[in-house]
Amino acid sequence: MTIPARRVGVFGGAFDPPHVAHVALARAAVEQLRLDELRVFPTGQAWHKPNALSPAEHRLAMARIAFDGLPQTVIDERELRRPGATYTIDTLRELAAEMPGAQLFLVMGEDQAVSLTRWHEWRAILAMTTVCMASRAADPNSGPRLLPVEAELRLLRLPEMPESATQVRDRVAAEEGIAHLVPPGVARYIDQHSLYQPA
Repeated sequence: MTIPARRVGVFGGAFDPPHVAHVALARAAVEQLRLDELRVFPTGQAWHKPNALSPAEHRLAMARIAFDGLPQTVIDERELRRPGATYTIDTLRELAAEMPGAQLFLVMGEDQAVSLTRWHEWRAILAMTTVCMASRAADPNSGPRLLPVEAELRLLRLPEMPESATQVRDRVAAEEGIAHLVPPGVARYIDQHSLYQPA
């Protein structure tokens, strides 16, 4: 009897901070892809981010709060511990070595899919994974147009969710409420640690 390949999702991001759309995407990935495990990776030194990220310990703590309780979901710290620039391909190769034969599903929002061909060794990423992108209900064909033809693509069904980390940071700096944008524990953490305050 053949044992089915382990299905492992890979969901990376700055999570600065994690918001309700991140959590919804994670939940959709676990449920719709029938994942055995979803690894959530707060990024270390993100090569593509023009602005400095919040300290790693805060982003890690908020990710733990935001994704706590989601089934099959694990926060993986390796990208925060890795010196130098963080590249997705390095994480994928490590996972493949640790879990031989596993099917890897790269989970991302549409904003990440737009820039995928600028990622380090993007063709190797496509060869190793199935790209799983949040699809906009208003335009179900957006995914295939955004990705190279060689990409193996799965669309994840989610309602339209315009929330962004930039919006959260801007609202905190303007002393506006964020209760509708982030999980309650994340909102408390931001307040307790005075994150995203104006300089």
